[in-house]
Amino acid sequence: METASDFVTTTIAAPPPDATPRIKLLPHGFAIDHPDPEIGERLIANALGVNDRDAMDGILRQLVRASGIGGRVDEVNLSFMIAMAKSLRLRDSVEAMLVAQMVSVHVMAMRCAQQLAAADDLARHDSASRALGRLARTFPAQIDALNRYRSHSEPAVTVQNVSVADGGKAIVGNVTQHRNLIVADKSTAAAARKARKAARRKQRRAAADTRREASA
Repeated sequence: METASDFVTTTIAAPPPDATPRIKLLPHGFAIDHPDPEIGERLIANALGVNDRDAMDGILRQLVRASGIGGRVDEVNLSFMIAMAKSLRLRDSVEAMLVAQMVSVHVMAMRCAQQLAAADDLARHDSASRALGRLARTFPAQIDALNRYRSHSEPAVTVQNVSVADGGKAIVGNVTQHRNLIVADKSTAAAARKARKAARRKQRRAAADTRREASA
């Protein structure tokens, strides 16, 4: 006879309150699956990097269509695309549009890879191979575009009068710092070196004049 101790109860942890809700497909559209519609919309908008309801709805509709396989929307693909967009921490609508293209291209590339693996004749093999090649070249170009946009939109920080402790190396002049790049202002550094050399020459000339006056 089975007793209560013979069964193991598995408890599924509740999702955190800021977790991105899933998109529930309906017969004539879709809905954000969240008990509070307003909070659900805000979480999806944050994940997609937009702050306007119409922008969120537009990007979301485009992702829904791009996730489809054989004319049918794929909920797994859609959730994956939204999760990838969220992981990139989008900051504005330009990044939202670009990343929507990126995740769509990735999904299509994987779809072509699947078709290539299942191709049973040369024509299908060549068609899937060409499509996969174009998409594979497009994706890194999109990454470069996103990196360029982000680097141009980051404000530069200029630091003057840099001092370092013993054993360190100082950068003389203005320093312009971007996200992962520090560039010294070479012209300013060169001018500072020339000024120091001129001061030393002036000191040497003054010392020589003092010696000549003392010997006269």
